[in-house]
Amino acid sequence: MPGPAALSAAAAVALVAALLLARREEAGPETGPSKPKLPKLREDFKMQNKSVFILGASGESGKVLLKEILEQNLFARVTLIGRRKLTFEEEAYKNVNQEVVDFEKLEDYASAFQGHDVGFCCLGTTRSKAGAEGFVRVDRDYVLKSAELAKSGGCKHFNLLSSKGADKSSNFLYLQVKGEVEARVGELKFDRYSIFRPGVLLCNRQESRPGEWLIRKFFGFLPDSWASGHSVPVSTLARAMLNNMVRPSDKQMEILDNKAIHDLGKAHGVLKP
Repeated sequence: MPGPAALSAAAAVALVAALLLARREEAGPETGPSKPKLPKLREDFKMQNKSVFILGASGESGKVLLKEILEQNLFARVTLIGRRKLTFEEEAYKNVNQEVVDFEKLEDYASAFQGHDVGFCCLGTTRSKAGAEGFVRVDRDYVLKSAELAKSGGCKHFNLLSSKGADKSSNFLYLQVKGEVEARVGELKFDRYSIFRPGVLLCNRQESRPGEWLIRKFFGFLPDSWASGHSVPVSTLARAMLNNMVRPSDKQMEILDNKAIHDLGKAHGVLKP
């Protein structure tokens, strides 16, 4: 049976342990090194004086993305690559460069893709507008050739706007083409390749697409919790693309689904890795 001295020592150890535990609980859980917040990430990115190109800036997604890029002032040089020159009246757009290309002869315009660190591809059409053959030509052939030229031109981070449900094995042409181009662009091995798979894009599209208009109205009557799982405002998508771009990543390829796009697009503080 332990003597009085041993009991006193054991009591002292127990008391010290209890005090240490209480102090740890008061201090809160260990969180490890603090992660930089979004404003700091944006500032660090801006200091690198990078160049960006956007494909599809005349469409709703590309248009909002361009506006967000200029408002955040993240790049030293912004270039639009498209089949026609766009007209802007606002002062913020005065330094935007524009390269007019013929997508049927893209190899003749390789210089338009030279010297950009980051690329965003928002190219796309619909089967109802362009027919099945035209849709495949734009959403697969133009996108893939553009990606090849961007890679050859030195682009390090390629961002592709795809679609929820993209699958090269799908029986639906739209999803099949989206999945196929995702895979083939991946074979180019960009340093970083980000794929965005949003649900229905909510926007006030200038182009008349009655089917999309009905779908947007339908989602407008649904509870937010349900609608957010299957749709996303274009403005949220644009912010998500940029927030993802400025956060460091060790992934060569990443796929961001509709939920991830919502989370990133609404983030203001620390971004999850």
